Amino acid sequence: MSATVEPAAVEPDGDLAAREAAYEKFVWDNLKRNYLGNYLHGMLGMTGFRLVNAPTFLPAYLHQVSGSNAIVGLGLALQQVGGVISPIFGATKIEHRTKVMPAAIWMGSLARLAVLGMAIAGWLLKGSQLATALLVMMLMFGIFMGAQRVVFSLLVAKVIPISRRGRLQAWRNMTGSAIAAVLSYFAGKYFIGQNLFGNGYSTTFVFAFVLTTLGLWALQFLVNEPEPPTTRPQTGFRDRFKELPRLISQDRSYAFFLLVQMLATSARIATPFYILYVTQKLHLHGAAQMGATLGLLSTAFMLGDTLSNIGWGSLGDRTGFRLVLLLSLVAWVAATVLLMNVAVSALIAVAFFGLGAAQAGYMMAAQTMILEFGSRDELPMRIAVSATAESITATLGPLVGGGLADLLGYDTVFGISLGFLAAGLLILVIAVKEPRTARLAAI
Repeated sequence: MSATVEPAAVEPDGDLAAREAAYEKFVWDNLKRNYLGNYLHGMLGMTGFRLVNAPTFLPAYLHQVSGSNAIVGLGLALQQVGGVISPIFGATKIEHRTKVMPAAIWMGSLARLAVLGMAIAGWLLKGSQLATALLVMMLMFGIFMGAQRVVFSLLVAKVIPISRRGRLQAWRNMTGSAIAAVLSYFAGKYFIGQNLFGNGYSTTFVFAFVLTTLGLWALQFLVNEPEPPTTRPQTGFRDRFKELPRLISQDRSYAFFLLVQMLATSARIATPFYILYVTQKLHLHGAAQMGATLGLLSTAFMLGDTLSNIGWGSLGDRTGFRLVLLLSLVAWVAATVLLMNVAVSALIAVAFFGLGAAQAGYMMAAQTMILEFGSRDELPMRIAVSATAESITATLGPLVGGGLADLLGYDTVFGISLGFLAAGLLILVIAVKEPRTARLAAI
C-alpha cells in the first residue's frame, strides 16, 4: 500500500532573502551584456527619436503644411494626449509579470511604426490631408511612447544597478546625440534643403525609423532579464486607478517631485515655437535657407545634449539626481532668456545649445529619480504616474501656446514658460528631498 505524499508546505517569506540575493547576483553576473544592450538601444533609439522630437523638424514641417501656429500646437498636444492614460494602462499590464521584455518589443515596435507612418504620409498626401495624417500619427506616436516609457524604464531598473544608471544614460545619450547632431545637419541641409526623394522631411523620418528599429533589435537579442523575487498581484485598470491618490500621498517628497515635473513640462508651452520665433526674427525664406538654419540649430541643440550628458550622469551618480534636476532647470531659464534677447545667428545657436543641455539634464534627472522613490513592487505604477503627470500638462501647453502665439506673439509664450520654470525651481528647492539619501538612511 503506497503512502500518500502530502505537498510540502511553502513558507511565503522563508526564502525571500535567498531569492533577493539570487536576484542581485543575476543582475551583476549579466551586467555587461545588459549594459551593452541598453546602451545600443538607447543610443540608436535616442538618435532616431531626437530627429522626431527635436523642436525643429516636426514643428517646421507642420507649420509648412498647415501655415498655422495653432496646428503646430495641436500636433504637439495630441502627441502628449497619447501619453496621458497609456502609461497607467501599460503599468497595469506589466506590474504583475516576471518578464516585461515581450511588452517592451510590442510597444516599441508600434511607436516606431507611427514614425514610419509620418514618412509615408508625406510622400502620398498633400495639403489638409497630409496635415490630418500627421496629427493622427503624432497621436499614435504619443500613445505608444507613453506605454513604452513605463516598460523600458522598468527594464532598466531591473537589469542596471542604481550606481550605474547615470553613467549608462550619460554614455548612450552622449553618443546618440552626437550621431543625431550630425544627422540633423545633413537632414537639414541635404534632405530638407534639397527635398531629397521628393520630401526631405519624409526621408528624415525614415532614417529615424531605421535607427530606432536597430536599437530595439539590440535590446531584444542582448538583454537577459531576471525574474524579481516579488511582484504585485494582478489588478484591474479601474481598481488600480483608484489607488493612485494613496500612492502619491504616502510620500510627500514624491508628490512634490510630480508637481515639479508638471511645472517643467508646462514650460514646454514654448518648445515648438523656438524655431518659428527664430525664422521670424531672422526673416528666413526659401527651402535652402530654411534647411540650412534648421540643420545648424538642430545640430547646436543636439550638441548641447551630447556634450552635457557625461557631466549630468557623473554628477547624478555621485550626488543623486535632485541636483541635476535643479541645474538643468536653471540652464533652461538662462537659455530661454538668451534666445529672447539676441538676433545674431551665432548667439541663437548658443541658446539652442543651452536648451539642448537643459533638456538632457531634465530628462535624465526625471527618468532616474523616479526609479529611486518607494518600493520595487510599486515601481511600474510610479513610472506611469510620473509619465501621466508630465503628459497632462504637456498636452495643454503646446495647445494653449499655439493660440497665444497667434494672439499675443512668441514673447508672451516664452514669458509664461519662464514663469513655470521659476515655480518649479522654488518647489524643488523647498519641498523635494533627494530620494537616494532617504533610501540609504532607511537601510
